[in-house]
Amino acid sequence: MGLPGRRAGFFLISVACAGAMGFAFYAQYVMGLEPCPLCMLQRVGVVAAGVLALIAGLINPRRWGFRLWSLLVALAAMAGGAVSIRQLWLQSLPPDQVPQCGPGLDYLLQTLPFTHAMEKILMGSGECAVVDWRFLGMAMPFWVLTFFVLVILFVLFQQRPMRAR
Repeated sequence: MGLPGRRAGFFLISVACAGAMGFAFYAQYVMGLEPCPLCMLQRVGVVAAGVLALIAGLINPRRWGFRLWSLLVALAAMAGGAVSIRQLWLQSLPPDQVPQCGPGLDYLLQTLPFTHAMEKILMGSGECAVVDWRFLGMAMPFWVLTFFVLVILFVLFQQRPMRAR
């Protein structure tokens, strides 16, 4: 069995992102875990990486186009990973250093200019520091970060020279 080609690799990333979002919705609507603002930004990273990978798979770019689309997918994953790291940092703070809970995401986006709202969201708040779910002892942002790292590694792996068959 051979390794996936570049086009199949992009489709594989988009399917993995769809699966990750499927689990996010399962966690929210079946398990009852309400996403905090940083969780929502991580979802944006997953969706962005998935959509970019899907578009790249559909257009099947060659040479420099392939590298450009790979870079875009990796950048979306890096942005999402950075948000995951921020949330993990907030979760590691002692309780007396956790920021107070702030207004909801909808309120921030409706009342503040976009850049100010994003700044407040990225600062995090008390609800972002709460750990409601663990798997193998690790919180959800750890697993989302792991997902983003795997996407980035896969994109880098796809950069390997293709051999003629």
